[in-house]
Order: sequence, then C-alpha cells, then structure tokens
Amino acid sequence: MTDMLPEVLAPASPPAPLRRNLQFQTLWAGSAASTLGVAVADVAYPLAILTVTGSPARAGLFAAVQAAGVLLAGLPAGQLADRWNPRRILIISETCRALVTAAIAIALALGLLTFPLLIGAALLLGIGQPVTSTTRMLLVRSAVPTEQLTSALTQDEVRINGAALAGPPAAGFLYGLRALAHAAPFLFTAGSFILSALCALLVRVGPARPPAGGAAGDRPGAASGMLAGIKALLGNPVLRTATLLITAVNTAGVGLDLVAVVILRGQAVSSVMIGVALAGGAVGGLAGAPLVRPLHRLRPGILLLAVCVLQIPVYVLLAMVHGPWWIAVLLFVSMLGIPAIRVLFDVLILRQASESERGRVVGAVTTLLALGMPLGFAAAGLLLQFLSARAAMLILAGALAAGILYCGTKRPLWRARWPQ
Repeated sequence: MTDMLPEVLAPASPPAPLRRNLQFQTLWAGSAASTLGVAVADVAYPLAILTVTGSPARAGLFAAVQAAGVLLAGLPAGQLADRWNPRRILIISETCRALVTAAIAIALALGLLTFPLLIGAALLLGIGQPVTSTTRMLLVRSAVPTEQLTSALTQDEVRINGAALAGPPAAGFLYGLRALAHAAPFLFTAGSFILSALCALLVRVGPARPPAGGAAGDRPGAASGMLAGIKALLGNPVLRTATLLITAVNTAGVGLDLVAVVILRGQAVSSVMIGVALAGGAVGGLAGAPLVRPLHRLRPGILLLAVCVLQIPVYVLLAMVHGPWWIAVLLFVSMLGIPAIRVLFDVLILRQASESERGRVVGAVTTLLALGMPLGFAAAGLLLQFLSARAAMLILAGALAAGILYCGTKRPLWRARWPQ
C-alpha cells in the first residue's frame, strides 16, 4: 500500500495537444468538408432558382422550406442522438444528404430541374442539418477532454468560417462552368457529404449510451422526454432571454445573403464577384475567432447585447450599398463577434447539461434558434419581390431593433454571470 501511495497522489498527465488528437482531427476534417459543401450549396441554390424561375420570392421560399425542415427535425434529432449511436446516425444522415444533392445535380444537367423538386430537396436537406450537427457535437465532446473544449470550439470556428470563406467564391466559379449545365457546385457538395460520411466511418468515439429503455431519467414512452431540452432552456430566465434575442437576430439576418445576391445581380455583378462579396462575412468570422477569450471577459449578457446591437447599423448601411466590396466590408463587421457568441452558448447551456440529455438540449437550442428562420427567409424574398432592396433592408433593421430593445429590458440578462 505504501509503495502505491506516490502513484495515487501523482498528478494526472496533461492531455495531448488537439493537433495530435486523431479522433478529433478526423471529425474536424469531415465537418470541414461538409461545411464547405453547404457553403457552396447555399450560394448555388439561389443562383439556380433565379436562373430557372427569375423569382426572388421563390428563392426565399426555398430557403424558408429548408429552414422549416431544420425546425421540424430539431427536437427529434436530439432525442435520436440521446438514444442511438451518434456516429451511425451521422454516417446515415450525410449519405442521405449526398444522395439528395446528387439528384439535384443530375436533374439540372439533364434539364429536368423543376421548382417542386427543389422544394422537396430543401425539406430533406433541412431535416438532415440538425441531425448531422447534433450528432457531430456529441462526438466532439467524446473525443476532446473537457479542459480543451474551448480550444476545440475556437478551432471549430476556424473550420466554419474558413469553409464559409472558400465556399461562396467556389460556388460562383463552379456555377459558371457551363459545360456541366451549372451542375458542378451540386456535384461538389454531394462529394463533400460523402467525404464527411467516410470520416465518420473512421472515428471510434461516442458518448456512453443509456440502457435500451431510454435516456437516464426518462420514463419509457413519456411525452416529456423529447421536451427535456426545451424545459431546461425555458425554465432559466437568462437562457430564455438569450435564446429569444438570438432568434430575433436569426429571423432578421437569415435573408442577408439573398438580399446581397439580388442587389449584386441587379448591378450586373458576375457570379464570381458575388461569391467574393459574400465571403466577407467568413473573413470576419475568422478574424473574430482569436477574439473569443478577450470578449469573454465581459459579462455574458452584455457581450450578447453588444454583438446584436452592432448588427443594426450594418443593416442600415447595407441599404445604401454601392458594390460588392462595400457589401464584403459590412458583412465582415457583422461577423466579428459571432464566434464569441457561439462559444458563449456552449458555456452557458451545453456544458451544464447532463450527458444523458445533452442531445435533447442541443436539439432544443437548434429548434428555438431556428423558429424565426422560415419567416425570415420568406419575408426577405417577398420584400425583395415587391419593394426595393433599400426598403427591404430598412424594414429588417427596424424589426431587429425592436427585438433587441425588448430583450434589453430584461434584467436577468444584464446580471448574468459565467458559470464556474
């Protein structure tokens, strides 16, 4: 026993650096591929719809249906991730997204693409998004020690914004390849989903699963099981107000890229330059990643309100747009604080959830933040259809200001502190 004492009291060796964590890096590579594919598709779909139909309203409807799929699948995705193997779910989800995207590419190449087919694809792709993001988030937490989570999430911001930076220009270039009848960006996206699924096949981590009867603490068949994450968020005044505030920002902001595409197309800007302009937001996100730790010295409520208030002048100035570089600069400014907000939500919400219900908490966050997205996409399309781009942006800025003003009156948000 005496011989064993020094070994028992010896401090645990520090975890290996993230760059040597093969499981995390494999997940990161798959996630980067998938995110890049989505970034390409997010530009390619509006361009294809405007080419086929010439209707901004239909482009907005496509995005609204996709957002509705995200909304519908958020809570079931969390429940599924808590009860089944998230790695297996990720492989299936990415494979399905690849098949749907490949079908769109084939239909476009053969001249058979119709708007109803696009709407069906939008719904399926929207459903796949929360399933993929929820399961990947759980797998990352299994692959990374708790003390390295903030560093891993900051590295993840580089992945998100790096893909967003490369995606729009790549989409503009690929869409301009007429030899493939504009199908190239969709083939690229399908391939990125396949690569993500292959990376998931190589991963050998996953959270401990509860017994087959359900997640810990659930009664078999209880209706409240799927709503556990919603109850955790809405039962906390700080989290409730923070979620409402981000929902307001999402509602007003989801149509910004569509607004920018319509404005620049009206100015006869090439598809490549449209992609370059939209990439300004990704550059802002990359520049904001190193700001995560300094900004987290502020109280969480003050940080959240400050980043949201910054969006209002950006929206107003976008109403006075003069070209692609002007849009790029404004999108850059709007994204500087977003990485800090994403990590803020992880610290305040996800790290406080028990492992048995973490998937449902992630699903609840996805669902609540997506509540206004279908309305935002549809409103942006309709505003652009019947009003000038300047009027549309000013209306969106006013709606955003109203939401921020309401949430800013809530004292619990101002008084919030970071958890230990």
